Amino acid sequence: MNISEVLAMQARRHPMHEAIVSNGERITYQEWDETVNRFASGLATEGIERGDKVVLHMPNVKEFLFTYFAVQRLGAVIVPINAKLAQDEIEYIIEHSDAKAFITHELLFNQVSGIARTNILCIKTGAALHGWYAFQDILNQGREQAIVSPLQEDDEAAILYTSGTTGRPKGVVFTNRNILTVATMICIEMTMSKNSRVLHMMPLSHSAPLHLFLVSATYVGATHVLAPTFTPDLLLDLVSTEKTTHFFGAPVAYLMTAKHPSIQEYDLSSMEYWVYGGAPLGTNEVEFVKQQFKTDRLTCVYGLTEAGPNGTLLLPEEHDAKAGSIGQRPALNCEVAIVDENGDYVPYGQVGEIVLRGEGNMKGYYKDEEKTLATFKDGWLYTGDMGKRDEDGFIWVIDRKKDVIISGGVNIFPKEIEEVLSTHPAIAEVAVIGVPHPDWGETVKAFVVVENDHEFDSLEQDCKRFLEGKVANFKIPRIYHQLDALPRNATGKLLKQQLRQTQQSPEGEIR
Repeated sequence: MNISEVLAMQARRHPMHEAIVSNGERITYQEWDETVNRFASGLATEGIERGDKVVLHMPNVKEFLFTYFAVQRLGAVIVPINAKLAQDEIEYIIEHSDAKAFITHELLFNQVSGIARTNILCIKTGAALHGWYAFQDILNQGREQAIVSPLQEDDEAAILYTSGTTGRPKGVVFTNRNILTVATMICIEMTMSKNSRVLHMMPLSHSAPLHLFLVSATYVGATHVLAPTFTPDLLLDLVSTEKTTHFFGAPVAYLMTAKHPSIQEYDLSSMEYWVYGGAPLGTNEVEFVKQQFKTDRLTCVYGLTEAGPNGTLLLPEEHDAKAGSIGQRPALNCEVAIVDENGDYVPYGQVGEIVLRGEGNMKGYYKDEEKTLATFKDGWLYTGDMGKRDEDGFIWVIDRKKDVIISGGVNIFPKEIEEVLSTHPAIAEVAVIGVPHPDWGETVKAFVVVENDHEFDSLEQDCKRFLEGKVANFKIPRIYHQLDALPRNATGKLLKQQLRQTQQSPEGEIR
């Protein structure tokens, strides 16, 4: 079995079943599969063949779904990238992935119109331009005759690029087996079926929306409801009108929607699983979302791109007691452990690194064997997340391993300080890092974004007073720096490396 064959199979089983809802258009599985055959045939005419890399740069539109399956139907490797990337970031990925084609959407064309097009097939939706082929023209020159994908389960299917919070993004290579393993997990854990209607609002270029929800829903012949962007209004409208059953979103999507003034006027009762990931929701946030959405079906998924993603689950019935944790058991097809620096299991209550094992784990990093070997040890994928189990076996993520501050030989976890300081009524955002100290090795520094132009008499003294009694004295930051905004990448992830590089503590700031 391969990913493209999953679609072909559903087209044979349920040809007239509604497959895609996109901008008011409704497409059956048979129509979807025929379009994929035509587009794959057109790409083959232009020289795309097995093993070629094709970069896919689109929002959540029907053409994304056509391209994703058409490329793999030829045995080529799909490389979906974030729609918000800057041109130089896109050009890096095109070069690094050895791409033979680049396919974008009219909505995004202005940000990529200037990319170098030497020796690469460039396609856009809308009208053709000099050096750019039209998507529709490629489609029109293809044929509807069935194309059987030559890929086997262990053949490479896709490369997803990490967000690059510590440097250039890394290409994560997946086989068909990797992707189908995590898709199967979601089908079973989230009880997906042909009758499911999955709402896609988070970017399909990301591993969770793509592998966990697009591929899984196709695997069971469910209906995909697409939205090219997220807004609370659109989420509420699509759930109520399309009667969707499954949605995956970042915590911020839930919190923003929960504050919508008219949320109580919408019928959200069709939803069976409200799934979130990327960060936990705290107890108060969970209660607020559950109350506003009138649901007890919140589910947290933990994993990372390199793991498929697969990892752990915090189930709906566990949220009341353990909100903020990532659950106590691994999801289907995965194992989880917490280990020390020697790879030995740590006891409950002790902090160690979270490691994952399963067939959903990536094949490796593209053109980076050294990094691949460093990430895998004895079959386990080392996540870089530091965590611990509580007395009930639930896992709590403490911080990223690379962010841990070692001051005077003692480990300090920035996340713990950030969570407390962010509750200060005058602080909008905070990031904590370690900066060099001649005696202690590192000392703690906090970058603070102030709420609504609030003016402190002394940012340092006010923050220190606020933290006293809430965290141990040795954890309280000694240095404070006010910023207008924290640096983030295109996916919204905090760039602490940028803080370290550009905001290193000057000599006069050593405390």
